[in-house]
Amino acid sequence: MDVKPEVNGDVKEEKQNRPPPAIDGPTNPMVTPLLNDLYQFTMAYAYWKAGKHKERAVFDLYFRKNPFGGEYTVFAGLEECIRFIANFKLSKEEIAFVRESLSPTCEDAFFDYLEGIDCSDVEVYAITEGSVVFPKIPLMRVEGPVAVVQLLETPYVNLINYASLVTTNAARHRFVAGKSKLLLEFGLRRAQGPDGGIGASRYCYMGGFDATSNCAAGKIFGIPLRGTHSHAFVSSFMGTDEIIDKSLKSHDGSQVCEDFVSAVQTWLSKIKRLSILKGVFGETNQSEQAAFISYALAFPDNFLALVDTYDVMKSGVPNFCAVALALNDLGYKARGIRLDSGDLAYLSCETRKFFETIEKEFGVEGFGKTGITASNDLNEETLDALNKQGHEVDAFGIGTYLVTCYAQAALGCVFKLVEINNQPRIKLSEDVSKVSIPCKKRSFRLYGKEGYPLLDIMSGENEPPPKVGERILCRHPFTESKRAYVVPQRVEELLKCYWPGTTDKKRQELPTLVQNRERVAKQLEQMRPDHMRRLNPTPYKVSVTAKLYDFIHFLWLNEAPVGELQ
Repeated sequence: MDVKPEVNGDVKEEKQNRPPPAIDGPTNPMVTPLLNDLYQFTMAYAYWKAGKHKERAVFDLYFRKNPFGGEYTVFAGLEECIRFIANFKLSKEEIAFVRESLSPTCEDAFFDYLEGIDCSDVEVYAITEGSVVFPKIPLMRVEGPVAVVQLLETPYVNLINYASLVTTNAARHRFVAGKSKLLLEFGLRRAQGPDGGIGASRYCYMGGFDATSNCAAGKIFGIPLRGTHSHAFVSSFMGTDEIIDKSLKSHDGSQVCEDFVSAVQTWLSKIKRLSILKGVFGETNQSEQAAFISYALAFPDNFLALVDTYDVMKSGVPNFCAVALALNDLGYKARGIRLDSGDLAYLSCETRKFFETIEKEFGVEGFGKTGITASNDLNEETLDALNKQGHEVDAFGIGTYLVTCYAQAALGCVFKLVEINNQPRIKLSEDVSKVSIPCKKRSFRLYGKEGYPLLDIMSGENEPPPKVGERILCRHPFTESKRAYVVPQRVEELLKCYWPGTTDKKRQELPTLVQNRERVAKQLEQMRPDHMRRLNPTPYKVSVTAKLYDFIHFLWLNEAPVGELQ
């Protein structure tokens, strides 16, 4: 009887001391403790010099305004933040560089301190990645020794800012395009360097895009790849006499077409003789025809042709159809065409009519539904305009405006101290939007009868949480007259522990990229339509409890200097 509790105690102690499973380092090897602003190290030294470096601090990472003129944001980048903190350690070489960068008056003992720090005494609470989020609500709450947490500020803001911005941009494009359209991210060549290109591919996929042209992102993250040929491939051919091997085996391998070029030209003659297509085209471009045939011989099961090198309707589409019909005879199904210039609404509609005519006249089942992809500097506004005009595009290839977030340069995340040594702190400003909300907080999302979120509310850490069916007064953080009673039908706590440090708190597992992608789609479906619309969306309410409201304004008055008139 005396032994059992001791054994159980040993087992419990062993469980507590057992290190958590290792977390891989950041995806980008450039994400190190030196991916930082110099002033973070100068502050760390000043904290250390003042003997404050071990004081327990709480910081909130949040943003002040939704991007792109909308009323929602998608949170992304959390996984990279946890990877960073799990592997945070300054190397001797990095410390030597910091020593060179700081004042020569800095004491040697500080650099010994830097060599010994990690993030084992830091806790990170965050909203689940892929969630729809709103201004002022902490995306992350970081607690730990003030000097260490200060060294996390710049990397964390860097890892969250662009990731959330481009994910939101992708989600907005998906919303406008609709669920049925295929969205392809083609932005690598226009992205801000290799880091921007890789990050954009990852977070566009998370935001709702279906595939990328970026091979590196495909390898690293498992994102589906898509791509065909460029205008250079088409214009590189002069004629069909350049095609040396003209044979093509059928899809089932049962026969061989010895002269695929002649098969294509035969079909082109048949198409040209159709009375219903009289006047649509005459002689097609021979070099384009040669390029299409050559590409089909290389990829008979994945033939998709760029048809606007010379003339879409007079050459590109007829040439494509002739090749596609010759492939069809051998058991292959062409993927479709890509339009990269011109009036996309008009050309896609005319192309669809052409395809439907081919299906009807030659009895080729399904040919009328052959895919039409559009590209050419598309953006959210273009997609909206195409929808209003009417179009027949099945897939959109989007690059520049998507990955560069052309409509808005940055999300504007901030990292503010809200508590130190259990003492709440507030940052004041003449601009009310820049006033921080003090103290360690909890955040909740309250849902109404129809299943939509009604609002997000922040409370002090020790306040009782909102309860289903119980009326709660929700107040605007700064505007006295804006308040409402809410009786929630469902309550969701937003912040969860993703890095417990040395505490025995349960650590949330990091979702996969696919799970994050699914969460984004599900979260957006839960939002009320008027919050999601492109023009004049209804602002989503972010509030505080009555107790927290009173405390904010008490602290505000207490900290604000009192003027004196003479």
